Amino acid sequence: MTQRTLRLKKDADRRLKHGHLWLYSNEIDIAVTPLKNFVPGEQVVVEAANGRPMGVAYVNGQSLICARLVSRDPAMMLDRSLLVHRLKQALSLRQRFFDKPFYRLVNGEGDLLPGLIIDRYDDVLVLQLNTAGMHALLEPLLDALDKVVSPSCVVLRNDTGGRRQEGLELGVEVVKGELPEQVLLEENGVRFCAPLLSGQKTGWFYDHRANRAWLNGLVAGKRVLDVFSYIGGWGVQAAANGAREVLCVDSSAKALDQVAANAALNGVEAQVSVSQGDAFEVLAALKAEGEEFDVVVVDPPAFIKKRKDIPAGERAYSKLNREAMRLLGRDGLLLSASCSMHLSQEKLVDVVRGAARHQDRHAQLLFQGYQGPDHPVHPAIPETAYLKALGVRVFRD
Repeated sequence: MTQRTLRLKKDADRRLKHGHLWLYSNEIDIAVTPLKNFVPGEQVVVEAANGRPMGVAYVNGQSLICARLVSRDPAMMLDRSLLVHRLKQALSLRQRFFDKPFYRLVNGEGDLLPGLIIDRYDDVLVLQLNTAGMHALLEPLLDALDKVVSPSCVVLRNDTGGRRQEGLELGVEVVKGELPEQVLLEENGVRFCAPLLSGQKTGWFYDHRANRAWLNGLVAGKRVLDVFSYIGGWGVQAAANGAREVLCVDSSAKALDQVAANAALNGVEAQVSVSQGDAFEVLAALKAEGEEFDVVVVDPPAFIKKRKDIPAGERAYSKLNREAMRLLGRDGLLLSASCSMHLSQEKLVDVVRGAARHQDRHAQLLFQGYQGPDHPVHPAIPETAYLKALGVRVFRD
């Protein structure tokens, strides 16, 4: 079967030449290849304006990112064979860094599989098919996964905003095997039970593993506050690494119930307590009560999801870091994180600097962290570098 072609406008091939994988609708020569003529998810040969083939992409004319390149070889479609090859490449990378099967196995564009996220919990896999192109490949993908990692259970968390933007249905389902009542993972030597069907994203956030490891070496004997704790990734690990006392704050009662369960799983339930409520309100109440901590972790959800959110989002990050610093003792440690791609590392540093000056304190930047190696960054796609974490000493004269 001959593949149809997608023709680019003049000079619209520059980003592809530099390694990018995305094409926007305004870069397509719709007079020659109208986007409305393609079935969402259809694979096509991308052509430069002069007709020179540049590779294979899947198309969705309903999305602003209307095509994503899956191969530089115009004769190589993304089929079961290529999926097996890419999955083996992804697996070999993870096996270089991790001796246990708990990690992000596929990180979308970073693993040359745009639109696909796979998190691994031993022999249980959680998939997010965020684009029409990946959605169309579900069956060959499941076959490829059977060949490469032989999972006992596969869960689809197809409830993401990306699917909505692609015009796809939302839903959560188990498509292979039976999901165990408890799915355990291990990170930095600490065990957790993750809610794969009802939790945030795929149930866990592996991306902060290295940043948590850094903090774990500094919490022994300390009083720690974990804000936006979710199920205790930072807080329970702090307790397991010798923190004297840990308070986990989250708006979700279910998440905090899981904090308690994860603390008990590691035998540190005596050190860990929880507080449910809006983070900003809880921080204000703690200050009013005269509470003080040696270490404060603020790892909020993305305050900036779109460019239009930047002004309000930056104000929220500034307020959060100011309120966090108010709860630190005379010589304390702040771990300030952001998963907002639109907030640069430099801007987060500036936010922390401003918060320290607002409190008339000094700040020393001790650590700058990023997403781990199981979340590889595509060097031509800045959007794939989203996570940042700062370790900051905050002190008074």
